[in-house]
Amino acid sequence: MTYESEAGRRTGILDGDNVRGLRPGVSLVSLLEAGALAEAGDSARRTPHEVRPLAEVRLLAPLPRPPSVRDGLCFLDHLRGCYRALGRSEQLHPAWCEVPAFYFTNAAAVVGPHDDVPVAPGSRMFDLELEVAAVIGRGGRDLPPATAERHIVGYTLLNDWTARDHQLRDLALGLGMGKSKDSALTLGPALVTADELDEHREDGRLALELSATVNGEELTRGTLDRMDWTFADLVAYVSRGADLVPGDVIGSGTVPGGCLLEHVGTGDLAGFGRWLRPGDVVELRGQGLGETRQTVVPGAEVAPLTGIANREERRCVN
Repeated sequence: MTYESEAGRRTGILDGDNVRGLRPGVSLVSLLEAGALAEAGDSARRTPHEVRPLAEVRLLAPLPRPPSVRDGLCFLDHLRGCYRALGRSEQLHPAWCEVPAFYFTNAAAVVGPHDDVPVAPGSRMFDLELEVAAVIGRGGRDLPPATAERHIVGYTLLNDWTARDHQLRDLALGLGMGKSKDSALTLGPALVTADELDEHREDGRLALELSATVNGEELTRGTLDRMDWTFADLVAYVSRGADLVPGDVIGSGTVPGGCLLEHVGTGDLAGFGRWLRPGDVVELRGQGLGETRQTVVPGAEVAPLTGIANREERRCVN
């Protein structure tokens, strides 16, 4: 865990209702880079620098500023559900079955598991996404699927907060996700090392039960082993011609039904009455991973743009 108290930011382990902290200046990324995570965990158990009640510290994201964050789309039924909400055919382009899709998102927007989350500026269609993130412990490049999963040190919950109205504009621009995925990304409450989850494997795949609630009402419940593309394939594909480094975060994509968009039903996104509003409480839970609980708060006011400089020659259709 990464936590904060009156003594400052620390890295430590969860031991029952207590956090056993390491010395100041040690970060989770630095431990991963040094290959010293297991040794540090043993040290925190035997000779912690400090022991504090969990209730008296503020949990941060386990990786408050990861080297990079990539988010996949490995549950294809989530995509079909989004298409249905948008009034599109659920038939997928063959490309979705050729490679696991992913995009880069904002590593500087990571927030902790209990932090308030502002609505993305200007958004009236703010949404959550229930996901699991894999964290790279050992770097590599051009990894084969047979061994790629060995480079994952552990897992954590991920909430990919999304402004759906901004996403419609991003899709129209055709350059990928921009402001729709830029305002907040939750990681936490802890990095759970892969070995601690071995008891939840079925046929070699993690079968963790996952759920999301909004204001106490369950939105969806599913299991991680329903991913169409496995983490092994996703990590292998991400590493093609690219270096993965310790601390890189790679998301699973949304568990089917794990976002409000999939529950629109009518195709009328603007008229949908369940988009997140200030005061709403969003909780994610993952078997063996813990839970996040966050309150949505008002976002910043939007400063209007000045517009295209050469107005006489612009070709935008109004």
